[in-house]
Amino acid sequence: MSIRSLALRLMRRLAGFALAAGMAAASLAAGAGEIVVREALAVASESDTFPGSAGLHAVMLPDRWTQNEQRAVTSTWYRARFELADLPPHDKLLALYIERACQQVDVYLNGMRISAGGPAAEPWRRDCYRPQYVPLPTATLQAGTNTLDLQVRGLALARVSAVQRGGGLSELRIGGALAVQAVVDDGMFWQVRAPMIANVALGVVGLIVLGLWAFQRREAHFMYWGLSAVVGALLWVRLWGRDLPLPSSSVEFLIACSYPVVTALVVQFFLSYADLRSRAIEGALVAQAVVVPLSLLIAGPNQLFAVAGAWYVLYAVEVVAAIALYLRVAWQNKRKDFWPVAALLGAGLVALFIEQAVQAQWLAPRNVSMMHLAMPIVLCGFGFRLVYSHAKALTLAEAARNSLETRIPQITADIERNFSHLADLRVEQVTEKERKRIAADLHDDLGAKLLTIVHTSDNDRISTLAREALEEMRLSVRGLTGKPMQLTDALADWRAEVVSRLGQANIEIDWRGPMEDTDLQLPARSYVQTTRILREAVSNIIKHSGASHCKVRCAVGDTQFGINIQDNGRGIPMELDGKLDRGHGMFSMKQRAKNMQGQCLVESGPGYGTVIRLTLPL
Repeated sequence: MSIRSLALRLMRRLAGFALAAGMAAASLAAGAGEIVVREALAVASESDTFPGSAGLHAVMLPDRWTQNEQRAVTSTWYRARFELADLPPHDKLLALYIERACQQVDVYLNGMRISAGGPAAEPWRRDCYRPQYVPLPTATLQAGTNTLDLQVRGLALARVSAVQRGGGLSELRIGGALAVQAVVDDGMFWQVRAPMIANVALGVVGLIVLGLWAFQRREAHFMYWGLSAVVGALLWVRLWGRDLPLPSSSVEFLIACSYPVVTALVVQFFLSYADLRSRAIEGALVAQAVVVPLSLLIAGPNQLFAVAGAWYVLYAVEVVAAIALYLRVAWQNKRKDFWPVAALLGAGLVALFIEQAVQAQWLAPRNVSMMHLAMPIVLCGFGFRLVYSHAKALTLAEAARNSLETRIPQITADIERNFSHLADLRVEQVTEKERKRIAADLHDDLGAKLLTIVHTSDNDRISTLAREALEEMRLSVRGLTGKPMQLTDALADWRAEVVSRLGQANIEIDWRGPMEDTDLQLPARSYVQTTRILREAVSNIIKHSGASHCKVRCAVGDTQFGINIQDNGRGIPMELDGKLDRGHGMFSMKQRAKNMQGQCLVESGPGYGTVIRLTLPL
């Protein structure tokens, strides 16, 4: 069964209870002979029988024992009278409805005891949250005036830890037994059974969360919330027990001493849920759990409500501060569950505020306590949210694991590829290091010797050859160790060399380069290889073409540049057609261009000159 269907069934059940309660209340209010008693005579007395007329004083019902009264006396007698014009028929019984009689009540009708609320001595029965149904025997009723004597045993407000458990008596209603029973059943559901259900659910959810913490010890907020839920459920589950083995004062003292423990767990939960920790706060909460019982013992039972009330205000401030701190951290971290959690916490804060207002006596106590029903429901909602978030995290983790399993082959291939790339880089680093060593040897040893030959040789031919070898060596060294150079500077160097060599051979040169300067750079090796290609091309023109004119065109693009060299010479002979790579250095020119991921194309024919198209990447 889905959560939605369960929620719909619960809503229908609650609506049915509400409708039945409304009909029963309307029947009781509108029924014939319905009597409401709002006045009574009262006297504080420990006597087991009505003490007589001495000390009687009129009170209005409902009557609550205030802090200034009943501090020592734990029993009050009430005498109320109602009129019956005629006795009801035997098949239509009357009943008395007491919405609240705290802590227990004995009922006498016309001097006869018709209901015993519990033992005459401590420990008394605890019925503060339970409505009372008392059938009125027809044989005991009499036409005319009837007298109800009620002995209420309980503690004054000053001696309890909550307003709802202070002694007192509500107004009395007399009506048909069936209508009264329906109203009592409705009150029992909302005041006892519904809180019991909510607290059982809270305890179960708390145990589930503690189970999650047992497998996820690093998630400390699970432990704190689970313990607070279980302790809170055990604290509120006292509604189930009407007969407790301890005196009422001892029970009130223990209840007041339990709240600092619950507060400490709640505060620690919100701090842990926000990924925060403060040893100072932890120490203060532990100290508070020790100081609270001591302060209650020092104040004594007659100051229990005042001292416990002051502590309740402090508990509320601590919880509100912890919630505010958590919401701030969740907002700053942009948690996805911020708004659902904020809505739950807002509902809990409203319930907490209403309960504090009741304890401060700003609001009249309600039949349904916020702490007993609303707060467990809110906490259950929060617990379900924790379980849902954990389940969602597990689902995401499982999906991630499955995704990882499917990606393992790809990741393995990437690792192998990266390892191969690293190996290549290592080889390249070693090669680069060796290049630099060779370049240094060439420059320091061979270069020095060639330079000596240039300056000391008396033979012009030897000197010229040494100078050419020195220039070629310097070009090779630059290719091994040189840094990238501006393409504009490279074009200028090439132009100067080509113009110089062709001019010395009496060949007219027409060089045209790009109209604008460029910031593009050319790697040193590309510069060296291009220089050699141009030198080979110029050498072929001088030695083999017989040309009198040469045109050079340079073009620069975003990713490549090109150089076209065209002469008006005799062209390549027919016998070399299809064998251009075998002569005139054509093979070396094309091979150098290919090594630079470029190309070198040669177009020629007898009597038409030769065109060399060189295209290289930048």
